[in-house]
Amino acid sequence: MNRLTIIGNLTRDPELRTTADGISVCSFSVAVNKPKRNGKDQEADFFNVSAWRELGENCAKYLAKGRKVCVIGPVAVRLFTRNDGSTGASLEVQAREVEFLSSKSDGDQDYHSAEAQPQAPQPQASAPEGFTEVEPPQEMPF
Repeated sequence: MNRLTIIGNLTRDPELRTTADGISVCSFSVAVNKPKRNGKDQEADFFNVSAWRELGENCAKYLAKGRKVCVIGPVAVRLFTRNDGSTGASLEVQAREVEFLSSKSDGDQDYHSAEAQPQAPQPQASAPEGFTEVEPPQEMPF
């Protein structure tokens, strides 16, 4: 079974193209952070992702550089020749599922920052008759 699950941030805006047969394909790149052996610094692995048809159209519409995503699908190693003649390799995931982990309103937020940007409180609607409105806990127990 060849199934990879990655969670990371887009390194560039998605590019939507159409094949000669009229099929949509969206390409983007995801950086997945991993700690170095010293446990202090981080490095990243980079994965090229292609999403086809309606999934690709949705990715192009709702994703942008810096957004956090979860991508699930088979992975393949693609060999290529660099301009200097040396051979390189890249990992490409053919997305079967893409979950958007950050909302469109988070677009200007710096995901590499340790501090989240404060958000203005949202007005709350009154509770329907027969229900009591409660405040959510500050931290979830799970």
